[in-house]
Amino acid sequence: MAEAPRWDVVIVGAGPAGCAAALGALRARPDARVLLIDSATFPRDKVCGDGIAPAALDVLADLGVDPDTLVGGSAPITRIRLRSPSGAVAARTTVRTGFVVPRTLFDERLVRAAVAAGAVLRRHTVRSLTVDEDEVILDDGTTAAIVIGADGAESVVRRSITVRSGRTGTVALAIRGYAPADHWPADEQLLRMTATHWPAYAWVFPIGDGRANVGYGEILRNTPLTRAYLEQRLHALLPDARPTKLRAHRLPLSTGRPSVGHGRVLLVGDAAALINPLTGEGIFYAVVSGALAGAAAVGPAPARSYADALRARLGRHLRHTDLAAFLTRTPRLIDAAVGAAGRDQRAFDSFVDLGLGDGLLGARSLLRTARRLITPW
Repeated sequence: MAEAPRWDVVIVGAGPAGCAAALGALRARPDARVLLIDSATFPRDKVCGDGIAPAALDVLADLGVDPDTLVGGSAPITRIRLRSPSGAVAARTTVRTGFVVPRTLFDERLVRAAVAAGAVLRRHTVRSLTVDEDEVILDDGTTAAIVIGADGAESVVRRSITVRSGRTGTVALAIRGYAPADHWPADEQLLRMTATHWPAYAWVFPIGDGRANVGYGEILRNTPLTRAYLEQRLHALLPDARPTKLRAHRLPLSTGRPSVGHGRVLLVGDAAALINPLTGEGIFYAVVSGALAGAAAVGPAPARSYADALRARLGRHLRHTDLAAFLTRTPRLIDAAVGAAGRDQRAFDSFVDLGLGDGLLGARSLLRTARRLITPW
């Protein structure tokens, strides 16, 4: 019997982070042997807000994926409406167009792109792995030089290398479903925040096919959140919504992110707690971290190279989102920020870029927010 091949890179999880890792590895080294492993058969649903920010499409375009094939059939999102806990509203046109694509479609399209680029897709549920000096061995005997954990918030890969979990206040819980979009503009995303158990908000993201992705999420504290409670909060904030297919999921926020490089194991996306603490956006972080990890995995000193590359690409931005999350621990500052965004387009653009891309806390936005705090009218 022929000996099983040793893979250059095995990626556990074939969502956006995993596919971007495969594409990044093959772009850096086209002859690399890359295996994508997922427990599901595609297409499959994934609990998510389904929002695809333009910054995420930019990353995938750089990896050779045509953005039009990823968002085909979805209507463009050209406006965002923010409603603060006190009722302040900022509703403006965005600088760039976003989309809402159900993960059933988006992930399958990305998987096809990764396979077309040369990755091999295998269905298997990874339950454990062993890291040796020269290789990593998965529970089914598959061996690899490098393993990339792209297996989400409940990452088996992360647990296998005993990485700490996020501390209290750095994990959110959200519930999501699909509802008729009759009550909301087709080109506008809504974020409706609430002071009750702050930080917390509900959202409406129209897909463009007569449905909207609707949901509610809040930070996990010491008291467990029940499904009934999450549904009650969703209906309280979005009384017109009639959602079906309600499912809940955990969101490990970037304020509690662990180290991402561990010898022969790299962590990306949700497995690395790379979710924006202000908006819950994770697909941009997923494809950025995946692309960087894939490229590092086929080069020298993968763990150090990946950590350095991620720090150079997102380090400053993540420090700014950490600061913003700290400053908005009470609703008053976010009320002022939304009020400032409602008055000034550039402040609005800055906040959107901070929440959906790799933007920074700009001096203008901070000044406008400070003025709003001092003079709220």
